[in-house]
Amino acid sequence: MNPPKLVVLIQRIPLHLVIIGLCLIWIIPTLGLLVTSFRPIQAINTSGWWTAFGATPGSREYKQFCAACHGNDGKAIPAANLTDPKLVNQFSRSLQLLAALRADFNGQPHMQGKPLPNENQTAQIAVYLKNISGVERIPRFTLSNYIDALMGYRGTATYQSDCANHTQSSDLHCDLSDLLNPRGIGRAFINSVIVTIPATILPILFAAFAAYAFAWFDFKGRQVMFGILVGLQVIPLQMTLVPISRIYAQLGLNGTFLGVWLFHTGFGLPYAIYLMRNFLGSLPRDLFESAYLDGASHWTAFLRMALPLSMPAVAALGIFQFLWVWNDLLVALVFLGGTTPVLTYQISNMVTSLGAGWQLLTASAFLSLILPLIVFFAFQRYFVRGLLAGSVKG
Repeated sequence: MNPPKLVVLIQRIPLHLVIIGLCLIWIIPTLGLLVTSFRPIQAINTSGWWTAFGATPGSREYKQFCAACHGNDGKAIPAANLTDPKLVNQFSRSLQLLAALRADFNGQPHMQGKPLPNENQTAQIAVYLKNISGVERIPRFTLSNYIDALMGYRGTATYQSDCANHTQSSDLHCDLSDLLNPRGIGRAFINSVIVTIPATILPILFAAFAAYAFAWFDFKGRQVMFGILVGLQVIPLQMTLVPISRIYAQLGLNGTFLGVWLFHTGFGLPYAIYLMRNFLGSLPRDLFESAYLDGASHWTAFLRMALPLSMPAVAALGIFQFLWVWNDLLVALVFLGGTTPVLTYQISNMVTSLGAGWQLLTASAFLSLILPLIVFFAFQRYFVRGLLAGSVKG
């Protein structure tokens, strides 16, 4: 007798809670990085990403320590009008503002015996005063981080503000040519596309031929060769970097895209052949035998039957290979170096040794996600079917 639906639902609650918890563990940090990538650097330095959807930055601290005397609008004391840009410029930094709060005013303590704000709270108040006085209006969200990352901007303001003020550096010209700046993400994005597309197509192409042979050709040593091929998947690519690099140096392939394509193809083939062979081997044998009886050659059967029927495996393999090559840093660093940077190399250079510029890191990370997401959603309907390739017969 089947248990009641309510009992089944209650039994599934722990499983659902675990799944929801795992999703939140991934989603919340990713959401935080996404929100941070759209926040201006001033807001990032003074508050957490979760405050982006709340009140104006610094308003809570201002009301707590300053509003009782200066008013909610900052104009209650005409001699100390906090909306006056000239006055606010005198206390533009938190240390200057904190020193003024500690000083005496007309022979009386500025804060009238109230507790002083700490350094972080003072910084928030300084941001709020700049905002209401118009000294520096900080938007809640901005695209400057993405623009700066694309252009490779490394100044103290933003690429747009420097160009508006005609503050041009030696390597930025404030036109579309800046997209190819060697320090920016634009050129690295193009380099990653050039590396990834051939390094994805070539292993799939060669694996399809080899998998068809392993699945439908009967030759001596087939199972032994396939077993060796499966075993090659456990060999770490790091142990081959030095010998392959020496061979490439003799052939003149170091620093070339061809060298990276061949390396990724070689290390992608064992798993690609394994996956494709299992999928092709699960196809009905009668289908191919009927084609052979009708006069079809192996080439015709491969093109007209095997490839169309194996699209789920091809799609799953394409997603895996694309993501592996797109996210690779080690191989590109060894064989291309910094002269032809890819996205993974360029993103790691966004943050300086002192930790500055990490707002560009968040923007660059999400720029690097665009193409993989397009590839995944384009082929995701085949993904699960491809993962189960060869697991079920009949």
